[in-house]
Amino acid sequence: MVKLTPAQRQYLKGLAHPLSPVVLIGEKGLTDAVLKEAGRALAAHELIKIKAGSGEKETRSQWMEQICQALDASPVQQIGKILVIYRAAEKPAIQLPR
Repeated sequence: MVKLTPAQRQYLKGLAHPLSPVVLIGEKGLTDAVLKEAGRALAAHELIKIKAGSGEKETRSQWMEQICQALDASPVQQIGKILVIYRAAEKPAIQLPR
């Protein structure tokens, strides 16, 4: 997991603003299928939004941490039930500020 600087996180938040969630975490919680789909989405887009179905903030925070650890991704932001996650591709399309 790459540690993002505040400037990089702010830049990614701006890029994520118009995005729609591409992965949904439903009633069964964080399953292997959800992790696989998140991995595919990150490989295709680098920056994704995930919509979490749980109403518990602590549960959503744990899911964010688990997803980032499992997929070697970086947490960008958590607003309500929306999780924003970033993982650079081999040939990154997103150029992060220093």
